[in-house]
Amino acid sequence: MNKKMLNSKLLSLMLAGASLPLGALAQGLTVSGHVQDTTGESVAYATVTVPGSKTMTLTDANGNFKLNVKPGATLRVTYIGYKTATVKADGTVVITLEDNSMLNEAVVIGYGTAKKNDLTGSVTAIKPDDKNHGLQTSAQDMIQGKVAGVNVVSSSGAPGGAATIRIRGGSSLNAKNDPLIVIDGLALDNDGLEGSPNALTLVNPNDIESFTVLKDASATAIYGSRASNGVIIITTKKGRKNTRPHVSYNGNVSVSTNVKYLDVLNAQEFIDLIRRRTGLTDDAAWQASEYYNSLGYWNAAGQHLFADTDWQKEIYRTAVSTDHNITLSGGIKNMPYRVSFGYTNQKGTLKTSDYSRYTGSFNLSPTFLHDHLSVNLNGKFMYSRSSYANTDAIAQALSMDPTKPIYDDRAEAKEYGGFWQWPATADFGDSEWTHTSNSQAIGNPVATLLQQENIGKSRSLQGNLELDYKVHGFEDLRLHVNGGMEVAHGHSDKTCLPTDYGHLYYGSKGWNEADKYNLSLNMYAQYAKNFTEAHHFDAMLGYEWQHFHRESDFSYPVYYPSTHLTHPGELTNPNYFAEKNSLFKTEYYLVSFFGRFNYSLLNRYLITFTLRDDGSSRFSKDQRWGLFPAAAFAWKVKEENFLKDVKAVTDLKLRLGWGVTGQQEHGYGDYVYMPNYSQNVAGAFYPIVGDGTTYRPEAYNASSG
Repeated sequence: MNKKMLNSKLLSLMLAGASLPLGALAQGLTVSGHVQDTTGESVAYATVTVPGSKTMTLTDANGNFKLNVKPGATLRVTYIGYKTATVKADGTVVITLEDNSMLNEAVVIGYGTAKKNDLTGSVTAIKPDDKNHGLQTSAQDMIQGKVAGVNVVSSSGAPGGAATIRIRGGSSLNAKNDPLIVIDGLALDNDGLEGSPNALTLVNPNDIESFTVLKDASATAIYGSRASNGVIIITTKKGRKNTRPHVSYNGNVSVSTNVKYLDVLNAQEFIDLIRRRTGLTDDAAWQASEYYNSLGYWNAAGQHLFADTDWQKEIYRTAVSTDHNITLSGGIKNMPYRVSFGYTNQKGTLKTSDYSRYTGSFNLSPTFLHDHLSVNLNGKFMYSRSSYANTDAIAQALSMDPTKPIYDDRAEAKEYGGFWQWPATADFGDSEWTHTSNSQAIGNPVATLLQQENIGKSRSLQGNLELDYKVHGFEDLRLHVNGGMEVAHGHSDKTCLPTDYGHLYYGSKGWNEADKYNLSLNMYAQYAKNFTEAHHFDAMLGYEWQHFHRESDFSYPVYYPSTHLTHPGELTNPNYFAEKNSLFKTEYYLVSFFGRFNYSLLNRYLITFTLRDDGSSRFSKDQRWGLFPAAAFAWKVKEENFLKDVKAVTDLKLRLGWGVTGQQEHGYGDYVYMPNYSQNVAGAFYPIVGDGTTYRPEAYNASSG
């Protein structure tokens, strides 16, 4: 064997020997790691796995772990209440878990925040997701079908219309059952305006950060006399510190159509039915009958014709709606900011119904004094325009004669705007015509829609300023102040042409107007302290003042003959009938003192006490104040040692709550405890003295309101 061959064999043996430890190492790379949360606290008993394999382990009581993996493997770390983290296995790793929004994220609960997993009452907190849900014109659309015990049903289906929201059903037979709505700490009055019947349209859904729904009495009692129907708390989005300016756009186009109509007779089926019922089987007898003459129509040429009109399809349409939103957000050092603009146009499937809205909002949330003072300033503006369709057309479309046409080409029909209408008296086939529609007959559904113009416009402005101060040298104590306001105006004009069915040959014009404002101030002090790892103490005391004011004015409809109309809404003689206005003003005040006490033992046993003392001007002086206590207990069973490591149970908590809530939305106004007299209107005058004006007493309750 020569020297060259010997060296070659020796090299081969050396490489083969070197490959053994490399292969062994590939099967047994040891990775050491530590798992912690965003505050730096260790996360004990977190699950560490290698995706695609059966390799797994748990962190120890100090959050540490060791695991043998292949080089280049990926580690996945999971733990209840935290978001899943994925990292590359490389020697020693430190893994930070972020809180999961459903359990450990701080949620707004009314005058403060708390971790979702530490709540003792029935509270649901959700965040809007990024899925395409179609057109969402109001906040109510974002929670529909997403919160257990909360039912959201559209009141009319009209574009921009309000919805009936019920939290665990209704609580009263006579009073209102709507929940209290709180947006960024400002409680709303739930009453819409002309042009914007839904109070929730004030806030653009694109600006909403989260919803918190308080359901049971122990959770809602902190809102006292307004909490018997539950509470929905809405928090809007903010900017982030030290981030570059970011511009985003989202929009959508939605198409709506009626997929099903009620089954009614067409023209031929209607004619056949009448012939069977009357026994007019002979064509000559049929054509000579009054039924034949009453069906169909006579055109301008004097011909007797039959139409075949599907009235349901004539009043509905395929509606195309759009929504557009532009947002600018970012943060200059300690000055986060967010500005947004939105435009929504929603068409209704019922012709002449549509809703459009323009929104704008801004938010500034800087911090000062080394993050001891937090400021949150936001404002929202909304302008909307609603076109209300005359919904009488829906019932008319089900009953209107299908043998009649939509339009009538006879000269006499000009009194009806060229639409076919049942005349009060007419000799069919004759020239006799009364120029008056028959008020006992079904009106033309298309004319009902097109001969009425009902336009409502509204604008509103809402803003609030929050100050939160952690006392220097005593950071466990926070002082919080929130001042807010809402100002809104609504106006609607309704014009009916003289040819509009139901007004005979008279037209009408009227208007409604309303203004309201809502001023609020609340302040509270909160002290939170961990005395040891086992004991957590949280106490809060506060004060709130709120003033609601509303005034409205409207004119009774002004009726005028067709000779005084040149165009819808334009009278040749506007003073033909003088308008009679009715001005109305009302207001009420709310003054409250409230407090809450939370105690947590071993992060497993939770106790909460709340108390609110409400004073409302809606009640008489003897019954003006009401006390609303509540207590709740919760046991986080999952945190017990006997259940902590049971993977089949992800979370388990038992709750027991009791509370007293109130109701001041009785629906009888702000002065129901005072004796009032109202002026009688036409039909209730008595010619006793003067012009016969009399007054009637209104119902009132002097003891309690």
